[in-house]
Amino acid sequence: MRSWGGAVLAALLLSGCASVTRGTTENISIASTPSGAKADVSGTEAPFSCVTPCVVEVSRNADITVSLSKEGYEPQIIPLTREVSGSGGAGFAGNLLLGGVVGMGVDAATGAAMDHKPNPVIVTLQPVAPPPPPVVRHHRKPRVPVS
Repeated sequence: MRSWGGAVLAALLLSGCASVTRGTTENISIASTPSGAKADVSGTEAPFSCVTPCVVEVSRNADITVSLSKEGYEPQIIPLTREVSGSGGAGFAGNLLLGGVVGMGVDAATGAAMDHKPNPVIVTLQPVAPPPPPVVRHHRKPRVPVS
C-alpha cells in the first residue's frame, strides 16, 4: 500500500497540471476568402501545407507562422503569437496545489498553458493589381517644307 501511495505522489509531482488537462498540442483553424489558398505552416518539427479551409495540429510551445498564397492574389504572412490562456493559466496555477515547482517547470517547457493567437486564422486575400496599360505613342512624320 505504501508503494502505491508513493507512485501516486510521484505522478502528481512529475505531471504539470496544464499539461494533463490541456495537452501539449492545439488545433489551429485556417480559412481564407477566397477559399482554396495554399497555407504553408512553419515552426513545426516538419513544415507542412494544406488548402484552406483546414485545421492543423501544432505544439503549444512552437513559434508558428502561416503563409497563404493563391494565384492572382497577394501572398500573406501571419505570424502567430503565444499567450497564456484563461484555462492554461488556471492549470498552471493549479501546480501550486498538486504539481509543485516540478509541475510548473513541465508546463513551462511544454507550453501547455499557452494558446496561439489568432486562432482561427482568417485572411481576406487581396487581388494582385493589374499591370498598367501600355503607353501608346503616336509618331508623326516630320514635316517637310514645301517650296
